[in-house]
Amino acid sequence: MDIRSRLISFKYAFRGLLFLFKGQPNAWIHLVAAVGVIVAGILFRLSTVEWLFVMFAIGFVFSAELFNSAVEELVNKVSPEEHPLAGKVKDLAAGAVLVAAITAAVIGGIVFFPKIF
Repeated sequence: MDIRSRLISFKYAFRGLLFLFKGQPNAWIHLVAAVGVIVAGILFRLSTVEWLFVMFAIGFVFSAELFNSAVEELVNKVSPEEHPLAGKVKDLAAGAVLVAAITAAVIGGIVFFPKIF
């Protein structure tokens, strides 16, 4: 593959992010939280290792949200009517986002609580 093909593939990835923020209100909540955490990290002068954990947690949540959105879109396409299995798949994907968000909150607590108190 040439460089032009590689660069075009980034276009699709950025389009996926655009779909996420245009179609998923929860993504905006995660974005506001991420910006708040980044601002707090700057104010509290996080160490390099602390930044690594915080940025990993932010990326983990957004990755989970992207996968959840992809699963929801696919399930809606293959099963437009309500079906117990379709609901179960969507619930499982949403549960992954919840696990990611809880994990990120725990990481945030470990990093920020000692600095606050």
